[in-house]
Amino acid sequence: MAGAPDHLFNLRNNFYLGAYQAAINTSDLPNLSPDDAVERDSLVYRSYIALSSYQLVIHEIDDAAATPLQAVKLLALYLSSPENKESTISSLKEWLADSAIANNAILRLIAGIIFMHEEDYNEALKHTNAGGTMELHALNVQIFLKMHRSDYAEKQLRIMQQIDEDHTLTQLATAWLNLAVGGSKIQEAYLIFQDFSEKYPMTGLILNGKAVCCMHMGNFDEAETLLLEALNKDAKDPETLANLVVCSLHIGKSSSRYLSQLKLSHPDHVLVKRASSAEDNFERAVQSVA
Repeated sequence: MAGAPDHLFNLRNNFYLGAYQAAINTSDLPNLSPDDAVERDSLVYRSYIALSSYQLVIHEIDDAAATPLQAVKLLALYLSSPENKESTISSLKEWLADSAIANNAILRLIAGIIFMHEEDYNEALKHTNAGGTMELHALNVQIFLKMHRSDYAEKQLRIMQQIDEDHTLTQLATAWLNLAVGGSKIQEAYLIFQDFSEKYPMTGLILNGKAVCCMHMGNFDEAETLLLEALNKDAKDPETLANLVVCSLHIGKSSSRYLSQLKLSHPDHVLVKRASSAEDNFERAVQSVA
């Protein structure tokens, strides 16, 4: 219905910008339609997942819940422990093969997120590439950037801009693409994150966005200040810790504590894997010389 109020606007915005607790706290909305109620619940449960409260999501979503919520539960199962990954992916593939639910936008989104985690980008795109929601288009931008195909990412962004240029996800996707392209585009990305920080409560996502732009522009001291502020908000956030490792190296400070924290809390993080492989290569080199 054109012109109808969007009851979920603030909830969605909080979720997109990483204000997960705020999303949960403002989710008690009256008089929602059944579809809006399911979308509300899926955003709330995804916020709990972002806060690593996997077991709460797994226990609260039962087998009678709607397909989008079942999909969110799969994401919680997938992220909760490495032992669950294979069985979760096999359940996901069964659901995607069921024509009655395979087109559900949230199921396709969760499939894209899980396969992106698996670094199986072609499989992810099978389910997300058709788009249909702003979140699916934004996920496509992320997937194409991970594949180093900024040309395809830009095509997805154009679609988002045609739908709603001012949408929070369109602005975020623009910043992601600008960061990937680099050069003079970094300043434009910085201004997007700056605009978010003036309009909305400061979150780890916004602080990290600004900090990464600062690092690209060589402003490592400002980046460190932003990242330490983000660390105060969430001491275990993997992106904050990873960015602090990189920033510390550039300003000549020890990064070992941040790397140790990252290894403990997120052993699968790409920076941890690279550091481990560099250590292995160094050990091999030392042994070959010894």
